[in-house]
Amino acid sequence: MSRSRYVGSGDARELPWSRNDALVTGGACVMNLLSYVFFNASDGLHTVSVTGFLFVALTALPLLARRRHPVAALAAVLALDATATLTVPLPRHFGAVLVVALYSAARACPGRVTALAAVVTVAVTLLSQSNGRIPPWQDAITPPLTILIVVGAAMVMNRWQREVDANRRLLADRAVADERRRIARELHDIVAHHITTMQLMAGGARANLAEPEVVKEALVTLESSGRLALREMRQLLDVLRDGDEPEVAPSQPQPGIDDLDRLVAESRFAGVPTEFSVHGQRRPLPPTVGLTVFRIAQEALTNTRKHAGAARASVELIYRQDRVIVEVRDDGGDGPPQEGARAGGYGLIGMRERVVLHGGTLTAGPQADGGFAVVADLPLTTDEAVQHEGAHR
Repeated sequence: MSRSRYVGSGDARELPWSRNDALVTGGACVMNLLSYVFFNASDGLHTVSVTGFLFVALTALPLLARRRHPVAALAAVLALDATATLTVPLPRHFGAVLVVALYSAARACPGRVTALAAVVTVAVTLLSQSNGRIPPWQDAITPPLTILIVVGAAMVMNRWQREVDANRRLLADRAVADERRRIARELHDIVAHHITTMQLMAGGARANLAEPEVVKEALVTLESSGRLALREMRQLLDVLRDGDEPEVAPSQPQPGIDDLDRLVAESRFAGVPTEFSVHGQRRPLPPTVGLTVFRIAQEALTNTRKHAGAARASVELIYRQDRVIVEVRDDGGDGPPQEGARAGGYGLIGMRERVVLHGGTLTAGPQADGGFAVVADLPLTTDEAVQHEGAHR
């Protein structure tokens, strides 16, 4: 929610109300003023005065604090409204300002507080509009019915909001669980590949015992694959810590860094001009890291096609000594910005799950000059790089 600001003493400070609060306050104030000007009192002696006009306008000011202090705002509105009614000849009314104040208190407060606020509102309204006397039953019906409608609407909205929040949490939890199962399947494939390699290397070493160099190279590869398989098995168990079980491994090998060119080509074919660049010394990466980089780029480019329209995108892969960084950016295209839709999507949940698995960080959000950016920073230990490079020699 945007905040109103003012400049003072050389710096910008936030006002205690939002722009929406100011708009609601102004709208309720205008409706009360129109009611004061155009509706006559029951005795026909109602006259519009500057004092009455100011009193009616002043009654709306507490609404500016209705979000932070709903009960206090309602109490202030009641006090000002009663004062205006007793001071200036006003028609009998239950104005928009009082409706907004009571509705805000009912939305923010528990049932007992809401019930007490409703009773006090009825009593103060009836007594002030009848000059402290008990009003006739005809005049005593309208305020309770109005308050009943307002409080009922607030309770309905509260229940609807709770259901929406619960559904949103369920969808988010389901998206996380689905992504973890998918990650588990992919890690299962990688671990199975390493174990198969270890088996082949061990068999090759046994078959070539007479050639020490071949046996040495096979044992080095076997050791490297064993360490990687152990680390990735631990990651697999972390993913499955909630009791999920990996499904049957797919027959296709898991993608990695070498598949980014194909991914960029598919993005161009889909109508999104996409650039791909690599910075730093390109070197082999552990399969799980390569898979994570590929999935992040894939999801980010998919979001660009869905939400950015006719946009241009870029994929940058940055190699550093102890980490690898992937950046996917787009310029937003010519359409209206839709960053909210992308920031609230479940695709980002999956990206974060993958990055957290490696102890990295993910930054996703709108850019200052337009468009959207996804930046994933994945740490890479020296041992992992050396071991994996040795496995590919």
